[in-house]
Amino acid sequence: MTSVSAQHARVLSGMRPTGRLHLGHYHGVLKNWLELQHEFECFFFVADWHALTTHYEDPSLIPDSIREMLIDWLAAGINPGSATLFIQSRVPEHAELHLLLSMITPVGWLERVPTYKDQQERLKEKDLATYGFLGYPLLQSADILIYKAGRVPVGEDQVAHVELTREIARRFNHIYGREPDFETKAEEAKRKMGKKSAKQFDELRRAYQERGDGEALAVARAMLDGQANLTVADRERLFGFLEGGGRVILPEPVPLLTKASKMPGLDGQKMSKSYGNTIALRDEPAHVEKAMRTMPTDPARVRRTDPGEPEKCPVWQFHLVYSDAEVRDWVQAGCRSAGIGCLDCKRPVIDSVLAELAPMRERVREFTAQPELVRNVLNEGCERARAVARETMEEVRHAMSLVF
Repeated sequence: MTSVSAQHARVLSGMRPTGRLHLGHYHGVLKNWLELQHEFECFFFVADWHALTTHYEDPSLIPDSIREMLIDWLAAGINPGSATLFIQSRVPEHAELHLLLSMITPVGWLERVPTYKDQQERLKEKDLATYGFLGYPLLQSADILIYKAGRVPVGEDQVAHVELTREIARRFNHIYGREPDFETKAEEAKRKMGKKSAKQFDELRRAYQERGDGEALAVARAMLDGQANLTVADRERLFGFLEGGGRVILPEPVPLLTKASKMPGLDGQKMSKSYGNTIALRDEPAHVEKAMRTMPTDPARVRRTDPGEPEKCPVWQFHLVYSDAEVRDWVQAGCRSAGIGCLDCKRPVIDSVLAELAPMRERVREFTAQPELVRNVLNEGCERARAVARETMEEVRHAMSLVF
């Protein structure tokens, strides 16, 4: 396993431009981003090229969708001072790395990605027999590797994509990390650590390579992370030297598993625009109130006096997201005994949803009134992202002898 150094402990995550976001997006993705932006160096991007893999026939909606989604990101609390926000297509280095990685990626690796056949089956009405659709997991890999992102927040269904990225990085490093005089350069880098640290590094390296001592590997990695006097190139050489390979040019990322969103739709299914069961982050209070008051409930409760079963009611799923133990106990007892009516049961979650949306809706108004501010946030983020991407591509081009 190739190490992810502290210097490369970045987080990379993106969303396809879907326009205005709803509570499912907020609880499934944005709340996680809000925490990560204060813990790691985060890059959050609008995946507009990815949108074209399934919606290439009508891209006209993408610009408006990008603007609306970005406003919702900002309104939800994603801070451009803490995270880099950018648009994928504004950093063309993604496409260049995608092209270069395609030269070494076996077609079979792409065909075995679980979502490849799953999406073809689910989206039968679309012609997905395109190179772009086959290659979109590789573009995802380029998105990650161009920033040397060490952590990628994904749900369990996306872990296979991160594993593909790890395999591609490993293959790239194996092919192109064999620089001339690698061991000599690694020994020179090791001497920069000082005699005591160099000796300890050698002992840990032997323990790992001769006995497979995983703890020794972890200690050696931590030691390299703490060496402030090593250049990036020297540190990458020593990571490769430690593990018996060549120079680590593209570090292998690890999946950062996120909890599956528990946010239900108004009908109890997953909240999705395609089901028409959403509450948008910027919905007006009157609309939210009406939508939630008319939510379906347990079919057994035809009359106010009929007892019900909370687990059979979509409203209970909202209580699991928004209510504390005391309110849940009240719902359980009151529903089963018919001591409370369905509107009584809905009231606490309606109030909680309205309270959650109120500050976001206010910030949406502020950002919508300042389109120049939103453009500036995006322009600055794209510049920062591109500066990092350019550095990676310089290394990649040099490793692949694409320098003249």
